[in-house]
Amino acid sequence: MTPGLPVIDMSALFGADEACRAAVAERIARAGEAHGFFYLIGHGIGLDVLQLLETESRRFFALPLAARMAIAMPQGGRTWRGYFPVGGELTSGQPDLKEGLYLGTELGPDHPRVRAGIPMHGANLWPAELPALEVAAIAYMDDATRAAAALMEGVSQSLGPEPGYFARAYTNEPTVLFRIFHYPATGADDPGWGVGERTDYGLLTLLAQDRFGGLQVKTPEAWIEAPPIKGALVCNIGDMLERLTGGRFRSTPHRVRNVSGNDRLSFPLFFDPDFAAPMRPLTPLAPDAATPARDRAARWDDSSVRAFEGTYGD
Repeated sequence: MTPGLPVIDMSALFGADEACRAAVAERIARAGEAHGFFYLIGHGIGLDVLQLLETESRRFFALPLAARMAIAMPQGGRTWRGYFPVGGELTSGQPDLKEGLYLGTELGPDHPRVRAGIPMHGANLWPAELPALEVAAIAYMDDATRAAAALMEGVSQSLGPEPGYFARAYTNEPTVLFRIFHYPATGADDPGWGVGERTDYGLLTLLAQDRFGGLQVKTPEAWIEAPPIKGALVCNIGDMLERLTGGRFRSTPHRVRNVSGNDRLSFPLFFDPDFAAPMRPLTPLAPDAATPARDRAARWDDSSVRAFEGTYGD
């Protein structure tokens, strides 16, 4: 299946050639404006890293439910880490047909934000039976975070501020969250959604998919498939980047339905603003940007990123 979304080689963002970086930044800007979704190659994450992550993740979801529940999310408390079972998450009030493991930047008990009890900051919960899962997940998170930071520099370059502006203003200490999702095999006539229509709240998401697919993206004309491309990541713009760009970049609704007949895995890494960073728009609202009222009416959650004030943590 040929993807309907652009494929961008981001390798130049890691190099020193200014003209090449500018050309890639322009492609990112066009994709962010037109689709809010695009594929990335040249991101620096090896196929061996992706394969090990998939192998160990399948081993985790093959564990008995009791072993998975031993690291259930309530044990993570305010850090928002750990396992949740199928139906344990809701989208627009409907249970998702998926289970997952929530992870993030590993912070020790002496970190100032951990001591202060800041939500979503702290230590991960790992299954004792699978030490290789921690190794695989940390390796992937490190590589994907590096790719996301380079991508944000490309975004910054396309918008015009001086180099490093986004890193200083919004991602000095980014909120990096990682999910390992398992969508059990269902029948083609199953009416349920792995994840219903939604957008992501932060800056951008980098998604690795296994070979089975199921991701759909909403366009003005119709929902389209975003099939997996071997070795490529899917990137989508989040609500806060839409806000910071005054509506120029689009946080596009998406959803998942697994009709492959196989157990599906996906690996989204959310590269989000520093919890303490004010979410003041970098640019004025785009001329065609919706008003807050129209924005709420069009969105899946009846909210408006344009009306929001405060820090990302708020």
